[in-house]
Amino acid sequence: MNPQLAVMATIRGGVFTRADARACGYPDPDIDSLLDTGCWRRIRPGTYAAHRALTLVTNEVLHLRKVYRVLRSGGPAVFASHQSAAALHALPLWGLDLSRVHVTAPHGRGGCVGGVHRHIRDPVGPGIQVWNKLRMVSPARAVVEVAATSPAAPAVVLTEAALYAGLVTSRSLKRAAADHGNERAITTISRAGAESASVAESRLRLILANEGLPVPSPTPPPDVDPLEPTGPEIASLWFPDERTVLEFEPRFPFWCEENEPDEAELPAVSPVPDPAAPDPLECCRISWADLNDPALVVDRVRASFTRASRRTGIRHFDLARARM
Repeated sequence: MNPQLAVMATIRGGVFTRADARACGYPDPDIDSLLDTGCWRRIRPGTYAAHRALTLVTNEVLHLRKVYRVLRSGGPAVFASHQSAAALHALPLWGLDLSRVHVTAPHGRGGCVGGVHRHIRDPVGPGIQVWNKLRMVSPARAVVEVAATSPAAPAVVLTEAALYAGLVTSRSLKRAAADHGNERAITTISRAGAESASVAESRLRLILANEGLPVPSPTPPPDVDPLEPTGPEIASLWFPDERTVLEFEPRFPFWCEENEPDEAELPAVSPVPDPAAPDPLECCRISWADLNDPALVVDRVRASFTRASRRTGIRHFDLARARM
């Protein structure tokens, strides 16, 4: 499956039509051959899916399929919104309630009927768009709507993923919050940053921030052990003042469109370790499962900071501690 058809199938929950395949460069003989060999499977007349897309059906895929069906039958004034619009924008849906399809319309009966939550807003705009005949709210509006109605952790993850992908900016989020948000949404998006590159990192940074722990350095740590293998399955945060490296599993990396660099633009430079930074003394490892227990994560991080401090022989004076 070529990239164009793969993207089209993704936003439709893994399925596509014969017209989609033709538009992406597949002639009818090739389509028939792929169906005959089993590479593509016929879901219903004129609608297909790649065989590998059928072997793993997630809640996200099922939600996208429902969204697509609702938009097809909902009329020209119905727009996908909230987490349903976020799904169409290919943003991560970790921790969000996918049991209902969310749409916004200017009229009709509001509330949830048949697994579809209909939000009434007249007029529907601003912040609406149509892409490939799919009607949805903009990424900034979708993020703000989720931040206004969902728990903080999934909303922060969604916001940081949208920032990382370049789908939103701080300015567009503030503008959308003024039109569609509430105090809860404003507080949530103010806590999000553009440093995280995965769901796991976003969750980890939020846990650290909630407990008032130090902010990690933007630069990577010096090599703890040059002989120890590293790879994409391990990521790290560096705390130079505490001389501690926090390693974690970068589960569910955020998507970011890689554009061809402009010749007039300077190439992007990846952060490099600060040569003047001290060598790490402690390494704290956090697994994906550990993130479900924030208290455990905080205890491990603080214990690593304490061990590193003892090894240096330097004690940090706590300014918040009352004098005895």
